[in-house]
Amino acid sequence: MRPTIRRLAAPGLAALLSMGAYCLAMAILGSYPFGPRSRAVNDLGNQFIPFHARLWDLLHGESSGDLFFNWNSGYGVPFLADFLTYLMNPFSWLVGLFPRDLVDFPVFLVTLLSVGLATTLMTVFLGRLRAGSGGLRALLSVGYGMCSWVLNDGHADPMWMWGLVSLPLIGIAADWCLHRRRWVAGTLLLALSWAGNFYTAAMATLAMALVLALRLLLADKAPARDRLRSLARAASMALVGIALAAPAMTVTLQASKDSQPAPEAVFPGRPPLLDQLAQLLPGGRGDAPVPNIFIGVLGLLLVAAFPFVRAVPLKARVGWYVLAAGVAVSFVWQPTILLWHGFALPNGSPYRAAFVLSGIFVMIAWLALAHHPRVRELAAGAGLVALLALLCRDRHSVGTSTWILVAGGGAVALAALMILSALRARPDAPRPRAGGALRAVAATALTCTVLLGSAYSAFSVTALRDKVAWFRPKTTLSEQALAARDGLTARADWPRSRTDPGPHEFANNDPLLIGGEGGSYYSSYVPAATARTLHGLGGGWYIKGRHTLSFEDPVGRALMGVSSSLAMGPNGPGSYTVRHWDAAPLLTVRQELPPPGGSDDTVFARQERVLGGKVYEVPELAPAAGPAPARVPGGWLLPGTGGTTFTARCAPGSTAVLHAPWFDGEAAAPGGTATGVGRRDITANPARTLGAVPADGRLVVRFTGHGAQHVPEHAIGCLSPRKLDAAVAALRARGPLRLATSGHGLTAALPAGSSGSAVLAVPLVRGWSCAVDGGPSRAPGSFGGLLAVPLGSGASRLSCAYTPPGLKPGLAASGGALLALAAVAGVTANRRRRDRRTGAAAPEPPSPAELPKPDIPTYL
Repeated sequence: MRPTIRRLAAPGLAALLSMGAYCLAMAILGSYPFGPRSRAVNDLGNQFIPFHARLWDLLHGESSGDLFFNWNSGYGVPFLADFLTYLMNPFSWLVGLFPRDLVDFPVFLVTLLSVGLATTLMTVFLGRLRAGSGGLRALLSVGYGMCSWVLNDGHADPMWMWGLVSLPLIGIAADWCLHRRRWVAGTLLLALSWAGNFYTAAMATLAMALVLALRLLLADKAPARDRLRSLARAASMALVGIALAAPAMTVTLQASKDSQPAPEAVFPGRPPLLDQLAQLLPGGRGDAPVPNIFIGVLGLLLVAAFPFVRAVPLKARVGWYVLAAGVAVSFVWQPTILLWHGFALPNGSPYRAAFVLSGIFVMIAWLALAHHPRVRELAAGAGLVALLALLCRDRHSVGTSTWILVAGGGAVALAALMILSALRARPDAPRPRAGGALRAVAATALTCTVLLGSAYSAFSVTALRDKVAWFRPKTTLSEQALAARDGLTARADWPRSRTDPGPHEFANNDPLLIGGEGGSYYSSYVPAATARTLHGLGGGWYIKGRHTLSFEDPVGRALMGVSSSLAMGPNGPGSYTVRHWDAAPLLTVRQELPPPGGSDDTVFARQERVLGGKVYEVPELAPAAGPAPARVPGGWLLPGTGGTTFTARCAPGSTAVLHAPWFDGEAAAPGGTATGVGRRDITANPARTLGAVPADGRLVVRFTGHGAQHVPEHAIGCLSPRKLDAAVAALRARGPLRLATSGHGLTAALPAGSSGSAVLAVPLVRGWSCAVDGGPSRAPGSFGGLLAVPLGSGASRLSCAYTPPGLKPGLAASGGALLALAAVAGVTANRRRRDRRTGAAAPEPPSPAELPKPDIPTYL
């Protein structure tokens, strides 16, 4: 028992110190859960907390969908790719143990526990890299768990935090390959890493492949044949391990191919060298995009001392520094940036793989410390750190916090290391008790330096980041959001109709956060077909369609079966009410589906075609006052100054609807005002009402643009409420007798002898199959972008189901990998049983000798 406790002590210490430092920093900041300050910055609030809320719903059986399909968002979208990308960090599943209203807390735990597990595993891996003091390994591992990447990038992306775990996990598997042991266990570690988050696991795998290659090159005494066998073992382990997690790749790859293209990412160019070097100094945050790599002052001091540690062979010193420099250069060269990120330049930071360089720095720091650097060698490293700080003193990321950590913390760490070095150099000195006390004081000083320095770094970086407007935290499940959720629940009528939580936003994924079945959906996997369909029918979007919005006009809501929607209450922002309308059912039977006509180039014509009735007048706009617009193909070009007034004539009492998707400015009519933030084709405004047409039938609309703006030729449609009511009533009369939805399917009982086509108010995407009266399943067709199923001459029952594209080949690959794993495990077990029967001891595979490993006394 005691050896086991001793083995667990150092990894446990690393976890406690890293998690304690993070919690201490958040407590000083007053950040959630230690204070009222929200931590939900950017995508953490807009994507990941809502996705965890949906995971809670799935775990508790309170969702209308399942892992395959999400009925709540985008008026019905696939979900498995989102789940595999955003929710496969094993700690995410803790969300089911807490009340849904406290979903922010388990999301915080995902980050905290990932930091703890990563430092634990890094402590174990460093011991395999080089034997030595467990306590010192733990202190260096804290620098990895609290590295700059965690504080700047990973903290807001819970799924990426599994990459921090994967790096040492894969490193342990690679070490087993080096010694040709535990192929099955190593394969499972690879599979666990890739299943938890394949995006960052790929980065960790590439980095550890480079580390393994370097270790084999440094193993001079190992025969070439043994080194090749280790490489082959690593390759087979990676192949089978990744294949075990194949659905995570095949499903998301297909979903990515089918998704709405992201805005084109632009490589910002190589940052200045001094800006890159300044990131080695802890505690700061720059205004220019650079890889975030610092690992704390203790690690920095030892990395700087490494070239001077003469106990490390020159070949090893050169090899590890070349590896670190090569990885650093690869982060700022576009071809290798693409390699790190799966051959696609990411939107946002192009330095998402920076955590692997932090891990390599920690390895170098440990190799320096494990070889017991002398006082002069440590002093040389301190001089190099001082020179670095001097050169980078004018960089934006170097501030007061950096000087406190480097000068104050660095001095304490240097003194403690020198004391330990001096004590080791004189093991037979008199007064051993005094030496033991001095050793304890030095160890305590190092521990306090790491704990307090890590906490201060986290505090300063977070405080600096929160001053940037882009990173202003969102309050997700506020009292207003919870009240809105209660109002939506009271109106729930699914699947007979939808209750839409739009168009306002608590988060970009309101339907997942507070419930309902709306059009808002923000994900990297928004299907292009969904984005185009909703946009074509008058819906808005952000981020070039990767964030769709709910319909805001009466016809759009009717088409999608929205009978209730959340709206701003009478008391302004912060108060909400649920409004009700008559809407078409989700599924309707149409005798004929009219083909697209020449007039389908306006949103009003497209809406009428899908609705099945003429409900709009589309008047001609005529300039009447203000700066004269220029006539251009498809509309009018407004000058950049002043406001231009247009007039049009419509039936009195009709409702004016504006559709100017790319207009940025304000459109004002006597009945109301609509503010647009359009920007072709990044941000599209939805169709919005401008109020009732006056009794004289003369509609006056004033457009005030922010700079030169384009107004479509047919920007205004005048909707007849009476005709819309009649069209909706006709669709309701052609609705199903019964409609039921399962997790990823639906069944409908139709009036006997139904013919023509059934149209479902769900955007059509790949993966749907439908059967009529129990017949063969076939892929449905499209009607205005919605799912349409031919019924033949007479039908009474319809069933449809969704299967994620890419799932079957992924499962087949996983099945083959599982068979290979079982075969290897069986052969290994049989060999061991045979050896036990014959009494023969299994030969121990040779270990490549990397560096001499003398007995090393325990410092802590």
